[in-house]
Amino acid sequence: MEVKRDILWRVYLSYLLVIVACIFVFGKAIYIQQVQGPMWRSMSDSLHQHIDSIEAERGTIFSEDGQMLSTSIPQFDLFIDFRVEYLHEKSGVHFRNNVDSLSFYLSNLFKDQSTDSYKRMLQQAYRDNEAYFELHKKTTYREYEQLRNFPLFKDGRYKSGLIVNERNIRLNPYGILAFRTVGLDRENSKVGLEKTYDSILKGREGKQWVRTIAGGVKVPITDEYIIEPETGKDIVSTIDVFIQEITEKALMKMMEKNDADHGCAIVMETKSGKIKAIANLGRKQNGGYWEDFNYAISPTEPGSTFKLATLMALLEDKKVTLNDMVDLEGGTWKVAGQTVYDSEQSGHRGVTVKQAFELSSNVGMAKLATNAYTNHPAQFINNLIRMRMDTATGIDLVGEGKPTIFKPGHRMWGPTTLPWMAFGYNLQVSPLQTLALYNAVANQGKMMRPYLISSIREEGVLLKNIEPVVVSDKLCSDQTLKMLQSCLEGVCIEGTAKELFKNNLFPVAGKTGTALVANGNKGYADKIYQSSFAGYFPADNPQYTCIVVIKNKPHAPVFYGAAVAGPVFKEIAERLYSTYVKGKNGGSLKATKIDSSLVQYSGYKKDITRVMQALKMQMADSSNNASWTKVYGDQKTLVASSKLIEDNIMPELKGMGLKDAVYICENMGLKLNVRGKGKVGLQSIIAGQAIVRGQVLDLELN
Repeated sequence: MEVKRDILWRVYLSYLLVIVACIFVFGKAIYIQQVQGPMWRSMSDSLHQHIDSIEAERGTIFSEDGQMLSTSIPQFDLFIDFRVEYLHEKSGVHFRNNVDSLSFYLSNLFKDQSTDSYKRMLQQAYRDNEAYFELHKKTTYREYEQLRNFPLFKDGRYKSGLIVNERNIRLNPYGILAFRTVGLDRENSKVGLEKTYDSILKGREGKQWVRTIAGGVKVPITDEYIIEPETGKDIVSTIDVFIQEITEKALMKMMEKNDADHGCAIVMETKSGKIKAIANLGRKQNGGYWEDFNYAISPTEPGSTFKLATLMALLEDKKVTLNDMVDLEGGTWKVAGQTVYDSEQSGHRGVTVKQAFELSSNVGMAKLATNAYTNHPAQFINNLIRMRMDTATGIDLVGEGKPTIFKPGHRMWGPTTLPWMAFGYNLQVSPLQTLALYNAVANQGKMMRPYLISSIREEGVLLKNIEPVVVSDKLCSDQTLKMLQSCLEGVCIEGTAKELFKNNLFPVAGKTGTALVANGNKGYADKIYQSSFAGYFPADNPQYTCIVVIKNKPHAPVFYGAAVAGPVFKEIAERLYSTYVKGKNGGSLKATKIDSSLVQYSGYKKDITRVMQALKMQMADSSNNASWTKVYGDQKTLVASSKLIEDNIMPELKGMGLKDAVYICENMGLKLNVRGKGKVGLQSIIAGQAIVRGQVLDLELN
C-alpha cells in the first residue's frame, strides 16, 4: 500500500511539473508574439538583405515647341533610425538639444501637426529606440531640400539617422492638354505615347543592395550601385502647345454650350502629316469634361463626311460628272423597302452632282452610288481600299481602332448596304482616317501617314529624326482631284456651310456631317446625332487640315454639323491663320513655322535697348522702369514689357541669353547645369514654382 501511494505521489508530481512547464511555454510564446513581436519582426526585416532593381529616371516627352508635356519628378519617403549610436552618446544630449527646433521646422514645413505633437512623437520614438520611424511620405523635392538643412538632419545620415527612400512620379505640367494622347505612366496602366514609346522612355534598370524594413519599405545599404541605372531617352512630339490649347479650348467651349456627350478635334500639318493638336473630351459624372478616352482613333459611323470618298470613287471611275443631274425626290427615296432621308429637307429635285454634294444630300449620294455600282459593288469597295479606308492609318500611337468595311458576300451585306455606305452608314472609320483622306485631297492627292513623334533625343543630343511617310503618292487623277477640291470649296460658298463661312477672310474647303447614331440597345429612338466637320485651309494653299467630331446629347435642339462642329473648326482655323499663315503684305502666305523674323528675347533692359538702337529697330516700350524686360513681335513691330523677377520664385528664363540667366540664378543661390549654345530653350524648374538656395537648375540652350 505504501509502495502504491509512493508511486502515485511521484506520478502526480511529474504530471504537475509537466502542466507548469506547458503553461510557462505557452505564456512565453504569447509574450514573444504579442509583446516582443514588433521588435523581432523589425530585426528580421533589418536582416533581410537582397539585390533589388532600381528604376531608372524616365525620359521626358516634349512638345515640338520645346514645352514639357510629361516629365518625372522625384518624391521622397522619410524615416528615422533612432538606433544610431551618435544620438545616444552622452545620454542623448545631441538629440535633446535639437528636438525642439526640429519639431518647430517640421511643423512649419509640412503643416500637418503642431510643434508639440511633433516633439512628443519624436521623443516617444527615441525612447522606444525605433529602427525605422516613419516621419513623412510623398515629400516633394522642394520640401526635401529644405529638410536637409534642418537641425539634426544637417549633420548627415550617420549622425541623425535620417533614411531617405527616393522614387519618381510622373507629372503632366499642362494637365488636361493632350492628356489622353501624351498618356499615363502608372504601374500596369500605361496609355498614349507613354505606352507606345515605353521601351525608349523607361531607360535601363539599375541594381543595388537594399534592406527591407517594416511596411515593405526598401532602404539602400550603401550609396553605391551594383549596376547604375541609365536614364531614359527623351522624345519630342509633333504637338504644338499653342495649337493644342486653341483646339482644346474651342472644342471645350462648344461641348459646354451644347451639353454634348463627347467629342474630338485633330489638326494636321498638310504637307507632312504631323499631328499638331489632338483633343479628346468626354463628360465626367459631375458634368464637366476630361480627356477620358481617345475618341480620335476610335471607329464610328462617319456620316456625311464620308461622301467625299463616295464622290471620289464615282468621279475616278467616270460614272458621273459634276454637271450630271440627279433627282433628290424632295429629300426622301425608297430603296429595297427602306427609306433614305436627307438630314435637311430642302425640297430640291433636279440638281447637279456638285450641288447634291454641297447640299449634303443623302438621297443624291445613295442614288448615284446605287445606279453606278449595284451590279458591281466590289468596284466601289475596291475604291475604298485604294483610299485605305479599310486599314488603320498606322499612327505611332497604340490603341488605334480597326475600321469596319463590309464586302459583298459578307453576312452583313444586304440590298441596302451600298446605298447607306454612300452617305457614311453601315461602315465604321475613325475621325483620324477621315482626316487622312481630306488631307490627301488638300495635299494634291498625296496621302501622308499621321504621326506624333518628330525626334528622339538623349540629354539634348539628337539620336533619331522621324521623317514624314507617304503611304500613297497619288490617291486619284489630277482631274478628279480638282473636281473634289471645287466641291469642298463649294460647300463653304454655296452649300451647308455657306452661312458659317460667309465673308470669311480666307478661303476654306470642307464638308459638314450630321449622323444619327444608335444609343446601345435603345436604337435610334433617342435621336442622338453626331456632328462633324472636316476640311482644310487656306483652300488655295492648304497649310492645315482639321476634323471636329461631336456626339450630342439625346434630343439636342442644335445638332447639324455646320452649327455644332463647324464653329469649332472655324475658330481653330481663324486663330491659326492669323498667327501662322497670314502674311503682312496683302494676305500673302508665309511658312507655317515661326522663323527668326519673329522675335522673343528676354534680358537686362539696358543691354536690349542698346542693341535695338544699334540695329535701328523701333520698339514700343511698356516696361516703365523695370530692370529686366522681354521683347516680342516681328522685326517691324516690337513690344517691350517688364519681366518680373521675385526672390524665391522661379522666373521664366526662355529666350534669355546665358549671361543674364546665370546672373539671375546665381543671385538666387541656384546651382546651374547648362547644355548647348544660344538662348535658353528649356528649364528644369517650371516658372512660378518656389525655390530654395542650393537647388539645382538644368538649362538647355537652343
